[in-house]
Amino acid sequence: MHQEKIEQVINEVKKVVVGQERMVNRLLIGLFTNGHILLEGVPGLAKTLTVNTLAKVLHLDFNRIQFTPDLLPSDLIGTMIYNQQNGDFEVKKGPIFSNLILADEVNRSPAKVQSALLEAMQEKQVTIGENTFQLDRPFLVLATQNPVDQEGTYPLPEAQVDRFMMKVHIDYPQKSDELEVMRRMANMSYKSDVQAILSKEDIFDIRNKINEVQVSEPLEHYIIELVFATRFPEQYGLHEEAKYIQFGVSPRASINLNLAARAVAFMDGRDYVLPEDIKEVAEDVLNHRIILNYEAEADNVNTRDLIQIILDKIPINKTVTLK
Repeated sequence: MHQEKIEQVINEVKKVVVGQERMVNRLLIGLFTNGHILLEGVPGLAKTLTVNTLAKVLHLDFNRIQFTPDLLPSDLIGTMIYNQQNGDFEVKKGPIFSNLILADEVNRSPAKVQSALLEAMQEKQVTIGENTFQLDRPFLVLATQNPVDQEGTYPLPEAQVDRFMMKVHIDYPQKSDELEVMRRMANMSYKSDVQAILSKEDIFDIRNKINEVQVSEPLEHYIIELVFATRFPEQYGLHEEAKYIQFGVSPRASINLNLAARAVAFMDGRDYVLPEDIKEVAEDVLNHRIILNYEAEADNVNTRDLIQIILDKIPINKTVTLK
C-alpha cells in the first residue's frame, strides 16, 4: 500500500518537475530515514521547485530561507521581541519552525548562521533566550549550494557537511526533458496543480516499516569494508588512490549507508536489502565525506571516481571476520 502511495507522490511531482527522478528519489529517502539532504548543482535545475512541489504533495509545512551574507542567526531561529502592551519580552519564532526547510544557497551565509542551522539539524531543537523549543516532526532540511560563482561565499566546513545524510549532485537534463521544460515554461498560462498524497502519519508509518527491513550479516560487513577502504585504502590494494585521500569517511557514513539501502529496498517493495541497494546510494552517502588532498585537485581526481573504483574493488564476502 505504501509503495503505491510513494509511486503516486513521484507521479504528482512529475506534473511540475520534468526529469530529475534521481533527485526526487533521494529527497524521499532523506524524508523516510530522517536524514538531511544537500543538493549541489548549477542554477536553474529546478532544485527549489522540486522541494516546493514535494512539500505540497506530502502535505507538510514548508519554509524557504534564502541565505545571504547579511543573514543573522535570529533571522533563522527567531528572537525575543519587546511587547509594549504588557511590558514583557515575547518569543518570535523564526522560519526554522516548519517540517520542510529549504535552505537556498546555504554557502552564501556566514559561519554563525550555518552553525545555527546545523545545530537545529542535529539537536532537533533551538534555544531562543532562556527557552528551548522542540522542532516540528518530521523535520527535514534540504539545502542547496551553487558550485559556481564562489566569490562572496562561505563554503561549509567538511566536519559540518558530514551532518547531511547525502550530498546529491544535480546534472543538466536530457535533451528530451529540456524540450518538455521549454514547452511548459514558455507557455505563460501553464498551471499544474498537485494533490497531497501522504500525511504525517503515513511518513511515520513508512519509517517504522523501513526499520523492519533486514540487512544480512555479509552485507553489513560489506558496508564496513567500503567505509574502511576510504580510511585505509592501501590495505585494500588501492595504492594509486591512497595518495589522493587525506581523510576517509566518518562512522556516520556506515549508519547512513545502512539506512539509505533499507529505504531503497522498501521503496522497491522488498523487506530485505540487496548489494545493488548499497551500491545505488554509495556515491551520494560517501562523496562529501571523503576529503581529498591538493594532489587530487592537481590531477583532476574527484570523489565520485574514487567511490566507483572502491565499489569495483571491494568484494562481497559470504563469511567475514572483523579484525
